[in-house]
Amino acid sequence: MLSIQTILHPTDLSPRSEYALQLACSLARDHGARLIVLHVVQPPEDKGSAWDALVKRQAPDPKVSMERQLEVGNPAKEILRLAQELRCGLIVMGTHGRTGLSRVLMGSVAEEVSREALCPVLTVKNPFAQAAS
Repeated sequence: MLSIQTILHPTDLSPRSEYALQLACSLARDHGARLIVLHVVQPPEDKGSAWDALVKRQAPDPKVSMERQLEVGNPAKEILRLAQELRCGLIVMGTHGRTGLSRVLMGSVAEEVSREALCPVLTVKNPFAQAAS
């Protein structure tokens, strides 16, 4: 069985990222792992209000204690740096599901982290997204 001691959950603090947090909490509980919830602020975002939003985010499972971390910089680079620094066994993060031109123009943090991370990365799609008919 895979031994996971530290799980990193990067979040943009959006409602869409809630499902990834739920999954990260379940995995942390099941593996007895440390859970670190990370938000990366990109200037000119207000660090104080971002911290307030991060502190308000509660673990869906009361048996899991969450550590919160706020960093400033490029989200993908900060996620990768922290995952390596903390020797994370797993990164659990949501995706926005961008495709086409918006993906080309905006890039994908989840894609870059998946390509570059030294540990496994679990990307979680929004469970409420519906396939086009």
